Amino acid sequence: MTRTLRGSLAAAVMLAALPLAAQRPAARLADRPRPFGTLREQADRQQRWLETRMKTVLPALMRAHGIDMWIVPMREYAEDPVFSSLVSPTTFAARRRTIYVLFDRCSTSGRTDPGDGSCIERIALGGSSQGGVFEARRATTPVEAAVGGRQAELWGDQQWKVLRQVVDERNPRVIGIDYSRTFAFTDGLTHGEYLGMTDALGDRWVARLKPAEELPLQFIASRVADEEAFYGQLQQLVWELVGEMYSGKVIVPGKTKASDLVWWWRQRVNDLGLGTWFQPSIEVQRAGAEELGEDAVIQRGDVLHCDVGITALRLNSDTQHMAYVLKVGETDAPAGLRKALANGNALQEIVMREIRPGRSGNAILAAARAQMKAAGIDGTIYSHAIGMHGHGAGPLIGLWDYQDGVPGRGDALVIANMWYSIELQATTPVPEWKGQPVRMALEEDMTIGTDGTPRWVRGPQTKLWLVR
Repeated sequence: MTRTLRGSLAAAVMLAALPLAAQRPAARLADRPRPFGTLREQADRQQRWLETRMKTVLPALMRAHGIDMWIVPMREYAEDPVFSSLVSPTTFAARRRTIYVLFDRCSTSGRTDPGDGSCIERIALGGSSQGGVFEARRATTPVEAAVGGRQAELWGDQQWKVLRQVVDERNPRVIGIDYSRTFAFTDGLTHGEYLGMTDALGDRWVARLKPAEELPLQFIASRVADEEAFYGQLQQLVWELVGEMYSGKVIVPGKTKASDLVWWWRQRVNDLGLGTWFQPSIEVQRAGAEELGEDAVIQRGDVLHCDVGITALRLNSDTQHMAYVLKVGETDAPAGLRKALANGNALQEIVMREIRPGRSGNAILAAARAQMKAAGIDGTIYSHAIGMHGHGAGPLIGLWDYQDGVPGRGDALVIANMWYSIELQATTPVPEWKGQPVRMALEEDMTIGTDGTPRWVRGPQTKLWLVR
């Protein structure tokens, strides 16, 4: 046996002894036909999230906001925004009329909460049990009502009679309902449903109605541990796809248009069996050019900006990354562009440090902008919650045209287990572009843990993607 052969065999033995993960590069989610498993596997995971949130998140929020009973009525195709946070992943719309009733038995009886979620009675009038999450009660007998001067049978109105029985039996002190002039997420009670409900409940119970407002807002916003674990996978996929899009595999300088990347993203995400909650966008900045139009042809030396998102397992991502198209002979972006990105990163970290439970969006905005100015950064902050919705439930931290605070929507408070999309821009003059200002618009998702600590899910982007 030759020395070379002996060495090869020894190397093979050592390689075989290593764990499989150490023998090959980490598998890319983007290379899998189903990066998050089958639809059934995804639904099973989502169902576990729902059960956990009902047992752990809901009781604490109802007590924090002084709500003994939460009534959420809706009709098919006029669902309350909180609907998707209350139902199984296999439920896509309300069934005719569905009324969800959540009642805190321990709060009203003085019982000690065992902490297993059993204190909250969950009743669905109409619809299903949502995989055992609710006790389903269904009234199928039509009732007669005067409509247009004649007697007619109105299917679904019987549910109001059952609701009255449920309320009478439980005698809640405070009944929360979803209406608000500030947040769309908490304004899900339609006028017709309000009239039907109040007519059925009568003066005694109507006097105990209270706008729940922050209860649905924070219930929608609150996430559980395994959702955060999944979100790390989702962000990995986003970064892989952004890197793929910002490459010679997709971009041919002098030929590829901005719209080509937009539709590449839509098609690529669709081919993975996933969706997106908004039409992606691509912007091009070029030395010596102020306006390039809406669909510029990408050239070498351009700076590219993308705004992209993915929807998977009812959760949403929102990401903005920057790229540079290398000129012939270049191996990196000019130093001025790298500095511009660094200014954007510094502003991201400033906002990140200011996001803490108990603070309002407006307070965070004011503190972050003060630090931004002290650091000499020319920027704009317009960050938002994310999760079950892309522009999610929670306080706004500025809008691009509201840099002194957002009345109402900026006054809500950050809570633990809330996720944020830190969205902003920093503009920096670039010497290599004869002092032309270059805008680095960045967006990266982060989480706030149970302990109140803000953490990046994956980012931020600290190096420009390079298109060779």
